[in-house]
Amino acid sequence: MTSSRKEVIETIKLMCRDNLVLGTWGNVSVREGENRMLITPSGMDYGLLMPEDLVCISFDGQVLEGLWQPSSEWRVHAAIFAGRPEVRAIVHTHSVYATAFAVARQAIPPVVEDMAQVVGGAVDVADYALPGTEQLAENALYALGAKSAVILASHGLVGVSATLGEALKVCQIVEKTAQAVLFARQLGPVFSLSEEDIITMRSFYLTSYGPGKRGR
Repeated sequence: MTSSRKEVIETIKLMCRDNLVLGTWGNVSVREGENRMLITPSGMDYGLLMPEDLVCISFDGQVLEGLWQPSSEWRVHAAIFAGRPEVRAIVHTHSVYATAFAVARQAIPPVVEDMAQVVGGAVDVADYALPGTEQLAENALYALGAKSAVILASHGLVGVSATLGEALKVCQIVEKTAQAVLFARQLGPVFSLSEEDIITMRSFYLTSYGPGKRGR
């Protein structure tokens, strides 16, 4: 049993704990080698999912290992892995507040520092396309750009990173920010951070943030 399989199952448990998914919707994947990925199966109850239920597929959708059909959104994952070589983990959620922005087809503005750091700016909305299609995959990759999160119109949220833990954190912070923006708009206008400050904070997060030994 690989550590990747165990890590995907643990990520799914945390997604369920945080109400980022409901039922069998949403999905998780990790890059496995050059042109393959490990991804959750289609339509299986997350509460019952075991490491051996995960499916290993090539980026063209060929099943390499596993008994089940891969997630119907495997094309979105494949497009992002192919277009963003540094991305090694993808988390797709249907969380309530981020989905509200997906339904309204509005970007989540970069109004708080933690989202600016982990995402790199606003969470933009990919043009609508039917779920599971190549068009949706292309739209998602284009709207994602160089950032760490993208909204799928009338659908949900996708977070990406080098690790599953970080990709999940992206989704958690975006969901928190979406909720804060909706609440803040009841008080009045909301104010986005400046592009200059976003660039500075994103750079700091990528290069200097986190635990580390001080120089002697």
